[in-house]
Amino acid sequence: MSTSNRSISYVEAIREATAIEMSRDSNVVLFGLDVDDPKGTFGTTKGLAEQFGADRCFGTPLAEDGMTGVAVGMALAGLRPIHNHYRMDFATLAMNQLINVAAKTHAMSGGMQNVPMVVRMLIGKSWGNGSQHTQSLYPLFMNIPGIKICAPSTPYDAKGCLEYAIRDNNPVIMVEHRMLYYSTGHVPEGELLVAPGKARVLVPGTDVTLVGISYQSVECMRAQNYLADIGISAEVIDPIWLSPMDIDTIEASVRKTKNLVVVDNAWTICGAGSEIIASLHERLGDIAWRSKRLGFATTPCPTTPSLEDHFYPTGQSIAATANDLVNGGAQYWYPTAKDELKSVEFKGPF
Repeated sequence: MSTSNRSISYVEAIREATAIEMSRDSNVVLFGLDVDDPKGTFGTTKGLAEQFGADRCFGTPLAEDGMTGVAVGMALAGLRPIHNHYRMDFATLAMNQLINVAAKTHAMSGGMQNVPMVVRMLIGKSWGNGSQHTQSLYPLFMNIPGIKICAPSTPYDAKGCLEYAIRDNNPVIMVEHRMLYYSTGHVPEGELLVAPGKARVLVPGTDVTLVGISYQSVECMRAQNYLADIGISAEVIDPIWLSPMDIDTIEASVRKTKNLVVVDNAWTICGAGSEIIASLHERLGDIAWRSKRLGFATTPCPTTPSLEDHFYPTGQSIAATANDLVNGGAQYWYPTAKDELKSVEFKGPF
């Protein structure tokens, strides 16, 4: 594997991982909404139809249930499909295929059959998507044995998780936040595998642990910066893989900091944050510690951007919550936004 220090975007990392795996294994096929469109699903599939041909890279109709069934059938027949499901909201139309078929086949066949398929699902906010195009339903899938789930937040992990997922012998859901598509970072050339089992400590700290799911790891990094201004040292952790999840790394951090803020990209009820905190309560009975969950407000997402600003956690709201937690009560502090920490601009649906 190359040690190149080149920097590429999240979009380029996904496209590169797909091209590498399709070149390596002729059984890998890519299909779904707009994958063969000239703009290539925000650029993540751009040029792949021309490179690999229409037999291995092709678009599909709006038929989530049927096309997911096609992916399952392909996998059972020996192919390794990557199904671009586009928005996660509409995975609800394919729940039977995903939950009762794809996730169960390996166990129900006594290990004699596998369903090696990857389902790419897009989540994320901006430009007034509203209630039916902004849902992050990965906690539903975290409840289902037989499906692995990754939610990479960096181009490095996007490439490494996707390559690993394609090679996995059972179904993997890859959660991609649209706000991450315009981020850039170090990604080595050649093959790259990021396997489940190890979370990433993005910044070490001593006073509070911030765990950010998907894009919220970016907001936690912003919160860490705000907290440093008032003398609070925050440790930021990106789980990367949600199922299976590395609780050990989070436990070690909370044993040190005694304070935990988990920031979900979904509603807090029965979310990833709930699972992390519950798991830690089973492990940390020997120490005193405090925790707080942040995530979507308990309402369908509003369409108006001014209301969206109150719906999602931000680096500022995370920092304010962490400050209250560390100091044991309301501090009535809310950091002033820094221009250099503003969100990456989202440029619309296409």
